[in-house]
Amino acid sequence: MTSTDTQRSGAGPSGAEPREDLRTAALAAGERFAALEGELGHEELTREILAWAAETYGADLIVASNMQDAVLVELGAAARPGVDVLFLETGYHFAETLGTRDAVAQVYGVRIVQAEPELTVAEQDAQYGKDLFATDPGACCGMRKVEPLKKTLANYDAWVTGVRRVEAPTRATTPLVTWDERHGLVKINPIAHWSDEQMDAYIREHAVLVNPLVDAGYPSIGCAPCTAKPAPGADPRSGRWAGFSKTECGLHG
Repeated sequence: MTSTDTQRSGAGPSGAEPREDLRTAALAAGERFAALEGELGHEELTREILAWAAETYGADLIVASNMQDAVLVELGAAARPGVDVLFLETGYHFAETLGTRDAVAQVYGVRIVQAEPELTVAEQDAQYGKDLFATDPGACCGMRKVEPLKKTLANYDAWVTGVRRVEAPTRATTPLVTWDERHGLVKINPIAHWSDEQMDAYIREHAVLVNPLVDAGYPSIGCAPCTAKPAPGADPRSGRWAGFSKTECGLHG
């Protein structure tokens, strides 16, 4: 199923201000799961985190996915069948990414919640100049990713992300569970501790859906105009916003 409506009747936080009980519980859970990192295997710990999240937040939990692969969706759906899955429909995605999104909905039985910008690509071009991503990628990401994410997350108590520590120096200290001050909800990063080798092994062992662009040489996939194949041996994220100092969309910082 796919929904382009980011508002859900009767869902999400009960008030506009962050709730202290959610924050306190999130920080306590973060400490508890951090202490288990040396005791449980990486996959076992992830399943423990997601089982806790599903039981604690229920329908007020959403799993974010960029549709590079469906590891997080598969794990999230195992913990909570039919879980909401957040997809940022920027208007600039590769056709392969949109195809992966549609396949994920069918294979894993999840509800795709599409977060869309206020302006279409044509409207943005008319108002801010053609191809804003080429002149001011930060502003483009802000309008087409950051703001739609913020509006969607306002309807939930907790979100699950696929951020991993090995992906970039800016992510090296990512906690397993924390309080998201920017959005005022719980942020759960259940595969933060996974290595690339562990990800690849899980994909093989569980026949997880993967965006075909990965096998075509794109190890980090974003919007088509801002994603290129990295040079051989280069950092996997070096193909994102090539030519700019920008390294993040702004979604996690």
